[in-house]
Amino acid sequence: MGEIRTKLWLATKNQGKVKEFQHFFAELGWDVEAVPQGAPDVVEDRDTFAGNAIKKAEEIAKHYNMPALADDSGLEVDALGGRPGVYSARFAGEDASDEQNNQKLLAELANVGEESRGARFISSIALARPGRETLVSFGTVEGSILFAERGTEGFGYDPLFLLADRNRTLAEISLAEKNSLSHRANALRSMIEMLKMEAGDE
Repeated sequence: MGEIRTKLWLATKNQGKVKEFQHFFAELGWDVEAVPQGAPDVVEDRDTFAGNAIKKAEEIAKHYNMPALADDSGLEVDALGGRPGVYSARFAGEDASDEQNNQKLLAELANVGEESRGARFISSIALARPGRETLVSFGTVEGSILFAERGTEGFGYDPLFLLADRNRTLAEISLAEKNSLSHRANALRSMIEMLKMEAGDE
């Protein structure tokens, strides 16, 4: 008989995100799949990225009685006291488009000089397992907010986010390059290391 592989539900319907998680968890021989149609919609009402990720992962894990992953991420801008933070996707209001969110961000930073436009993307990933402690990892990528959009790749705030060490925005690099350095990739690497350490202790 072949080995029994660990299967994880990922609390998303975004297939691009599923592939990114699959890439990292393949190292452990684990299968990651998007939650099935009809999975519970979990309200993200916590005030931290970790809080939202934990809530989503634990509710899905409890519903299916099997391990579940979830992530929450967003943009923190120093000059705005860390906003938009957990409200990144709805900065300009519920159902706001990427363009509306970007324009609101530019408007709020209109009088902020280049030296004070520091920002970072933050990702938190939670792995919930019935009967076991929920694991949480974090990842960041540092940069600053431009005065106008640059680049055509990516989505969300990517065209405004200038990477600290590359003089390019997240919308000016390839998907492969983005996935290698993104906040979510960094959080995923951290989660994999935590799981390896846990396995070594057992």
